[in-house]
Amino acid sequence: MPVTSRSGTVFAAVDLGATSGRVITGRAGPDELVLTEAHRFPNVPVRLPDGLRWDVLALYQGMLDGLRTAARGGPLTSIGIDSWAVDHGLLDADGALLGLPFHYRDSRNGKAVEQVLAECGAKELYAVNGLQHLPFNTVFQLAAHRASAQWGAARTMLLIPDLMVHWLTGTLGAELTNASTTGLLDASAGTWSDALIRRLGLERSWFPALREPGEPAGTLLPHVAEYTGLPAGTPVTTVASHDTASAVASVPATEPGFAYVSCGTWSLAGLELSAPVLTEESRAANFTNERGVDGTIRHLRNIMGLWLLEECRRAWGRRGTAPGLAQLLAEAARARPFAAVIDPDDEMFLAPGDMPSRIDAHLVRSGQVPPDSPGGYVRCVLESLALAHRRTLRQAAGLAGRELTRIHLVGGGSRNALLCQWTADATGLPVTAGPAEATALGNILLQARAHGLVGDLMDMRQLVARTQELRHYTPQGDQRAWDRAAARLAPVRALDARAATPAPSVDTRALDGRRRKEAHD
Repeated sequence: MPVTSRSGTVFAAVDLGATSGRVITGRAGPDELVLTEAHRFPNVPVRLPDGLRWDVLALYQGMLDGLRTAARGGPLTSIGIDSWAVDHGLLDADGALLGLPFHYRDSRNGKAVEQVLAECGAKELYAVNGLQHLPFNTVFQLAAHRASAQWGAARTMLLIPDLMVHWLTGTLGAELTNASTTGLLDASAGTWSDALIRRLGLERSWFPALREPGEPAGTLLPHVAEYTGLPAGTPVTTVASHDTASAVASVPATEPGFAYVSCGTWSLAGLELSAPVLTEESRAANFTNERGVDGTIRHLRNIMGLWLLEECRRAWGRRGTAPGLAQLLAEAARARPFAAVIDPDDEMFLAPGDMPSRIDAHLVRSGQVPPDSPGGYVRCVLESLALAHRRTLRQAAGLAGRELTRIHLVGGGSRNALLCQWTADATGLPVTAGPAEATALGNILLQARAHGLVGDLMDMRQLVARTQELRHYTPQGDQRAWDRAAARLAPVRALDARAATPAPSVDTRALDGRRRKEAHD
């Protein structure tokens, strides 16, 4: 039984993000929800001759070091692991990893997308999996792997958090919320789609039994317990291992009609529903239906989020002209409103690279003038994200037949006051910002619920609302200015037509060169 005193109940959330990983400890109870960061470690992808890969061995070591640091404060009631979605490792018959997992931003999937859609059309695929078309979805990544030597030796496919659980406990399983991002789950039934797996020539035996958030996943292996200093019987609890699913579980919504934006590297904007929306209109609008906690559906669309800003900062840093974030935001606040707006969903922004030059190319293509200062670029990015939040949430409400009353903006982006205010202004809806640590909170809360310390999903959300710092933004200014800015993007969005027609991956290096030439000309 867990220790249930205020001082003794401690859970560990392993939260693996695209740029860093963290081990966070948390205490949760009826009137308590407190997080402490135990350890942070970098997540640096490695470019090998065959493509961009995740260094999962370094991630695993960082996780072990973090758990060892957390153990110095005393025993842990349990451990939960979440990460980004879609990326995976293949194991052989002995359970050994067959190479480092590919990074979803690697540009190898173009032909695989064409192959999968030739075998199973886009409409048929969506009718089963209800998944937004993204060229890096697991189903396409697996198809891209078919020609590899590893393919013949593969016996099991594990998404990143399931792989980490396997290394901690020796058990095999597939957590449901993350499995729903693969494109191989039946969106209506919440089970692996045996028919789709067979149709695409995949081995059903590769896909482990599904686990629901809250189920036990195993206990630490002896050598893990020895290294970390934790008791050998320390349990690992299945949480909503897709980081967005954990973040949405901690949205502090206490009223109906809410929308959410989980904002960080990506902006995940949508609604929480009781059933998937599998209509042709939803497919054409490129909305996804991913599993949430307690049978809920996350009806949302991925938007290229603050990745745009961070890639701009990296580009300026390489040139030796990188102002600090606070200075950039101050300059953005003073820059001319709506001087330039972009479509964040343009696939040219997906891969790492010279983001300011890509923004220039996008603006030239849409008949706009590129910014002349870093602050102008930041204003362009943040106003464009606010417009994308508006467009996506209005579409989501229309597709689901909902009327929206409030937006909850959670994750790291909730610290960005400009983005929060402009999202309120663009949408005409009040925005509640926070918690910033939504993913870790959801992870901890689901462990606490599994151990009987908090109640149902509503109880979890009310606890977040009572205990966490939240900020509130009301719409200001003339919404017609946002309407005019949105209208400037309509021609380029119509030209791309990506909401209706899946686009394959492209050679990003050639694209960058062509965009820079366009911008220069």
